[in-house]
Amino acid sequence: MTRPLKYSVSYHRKMVALSMFILVLSFIVIPLGAYLYSEASEAAVAQEQTNPRANYWRSVREGSEGYTSVKGQETNVLIQHGGQNWRQIRNNWLIPFGSYVLLAVIGIFVLYFLIKGRIRIEGGRSGREIVRMTSTERWVHWFTAVVFVVLALTGLILMFGKHVLLPWMGPQPFAALADASVVIHNYTGLLFILATILMVFTYFKDSLFDKRDIEWIKKAGGYLGGEHPKSGKLNAGQKIWYWTAALGGIALCISGIVLVFPGLDQTRETMQLVNIVHVIASVIVIAFFFVHLYLASFGVEGAIDAMTSGKVDENWAKQHHELWYEEVKAQGLIQDKEIPARSGEVTGGQPTT
Repeated sequence: MTRPLKYSVSYHRKMVALSMFILVLSFIVIPLGAYLYSEASEAAVAQEQTNPRANYWRSVREGSEGYTSVKGQETNVLIQHGGQNWRQIRNNWLIPFGSYVLLAVIGIFVLYFLIKGRIRIEGGRSGREIVRMTSTERWVHWFTAVVFVVLALTGLILMFGKHVLLPWMGPQPFAALADASVVIHNYTGLLFILATILMVFTYFKDSLFDKRDIEWIKKAGGYLGGEHPKSGKLNAGQKIWYWTAALGGIALCISGIVLVFPGLDQTRETMQLVNIVHVIASVIVIAFFFVHLYLASFGVEGAIDAMTSGKVDENWAKQHHELWYEEVKAQGLIQDKEIPARSGEVTGGQPTT
């Protein structure tokens, strides 16, 4: 009678321990299982409830090709994902740094004028003149200048107007101005192609560099002080401006054609790269134009005469282009001016553009 009692007690203890283990395990497994089931259910529901339009545009932004009956480059691609990269480069790099460059050039020449003042003709005007530019050279100069100024102004409006003019003018007036600027810019660009061709061929011969230009560059043309370097009809600074305008103008013409005529079968990536080239070239040429505008019109006395009457004063030629002056003097091309020379002019001793 004793053994069955012991057996029953041992069995009972094992069953109690197993029941406790199963109970504890249930407290752990059941909540965990419910959590996993809930997560799986929510994921399935979320997948079913996803906006099909969102999935569609995600696929579009990946640059995946679809089908269209229109033939041409990238016609099967609705949105090219590289456009966002181009937009970031243009808005975060090109426009800010372009404004810094242009403002820096203006600031430098304002400071230079405050320190140096206007560069005067040494000894004043002599009353004797030398023909410097022909009527053809002057006509090409002013035609190119007017066309370029129109393009520069409309281009600057399109580049910086959103940040500068929009807060001041308001949305509707600025939108009208921007729309007009686009039209004027595109049509004037066709004239700029002609102007660039005329400019390149008209001034090419006089703008070739020679050994004398090295000395001029070393001395910075005498603008920063020191001895005034000798130069021919065009000094190194004017030649640098010519090649900047010529090469930059060619880059602007080619890139402008690509941008204005998208039907030339170019890709959107090509147009994005070309737009970057167009902006960089325009900033460089406009910056050099500011330099030329200051020195030729106001910074140097007598410089603008070459592009108005076509003649310059003898003392101006001797001061700024001594080698060229000696050549024309040897040929006997110096002539008296009908209007007598002014008296009491302040002398300077600095070069022209």
